[in-house]
Amino acid sequence: MVNEQEKNLTKMDLKSRTKEFALRCMKLCAALPSDWVGNHLKYQLFKSSTSVAANYRSACASQSRKSFLSKLGIVVEEADEAVFWIEFIMAAHLLTEQKCEPLLAEARELTAIFVASQKTTRKNDHLKMENRKF
Repeated sequence: MVNEQEKNLTKMDLKSRTKEFALRCMKLCAALPSDWVGNHLKYQLFKSSTSVAANYRSACASQSRKSFLSKLGIVVEEADEAVFWIEFIMAAHLLTEQKCEPLLAEARELTAIFVASQKTTRKNDHLKMENRKF
């Protein structure tokens, strides 16, 4: 079982990691062309990546598990949206695969981490309810 100190360390690591992800996306956005397509993609990717970081911080400060799961759901959606926008940028050949691939891998990994966290939280909630019945 994970103790409270390890749990807090993981939260701090993920807070830093999601902020770094948003910063890296910002730099990728800056490399996009300044035409109508590039500007739209800049806005979308920047919005979704910063939302991952901001909403994860908010989830960590939640006052209830229900609130935590709600915020975590937003984090999952926004992380997956960032995956989409990076894939779209690559498919449109607006930036090189070499420039996008590491960030795409991070976006996919963050999505997987937060989906797993949702599942674990729901499973633990379900187990608590089952234990109360007995």
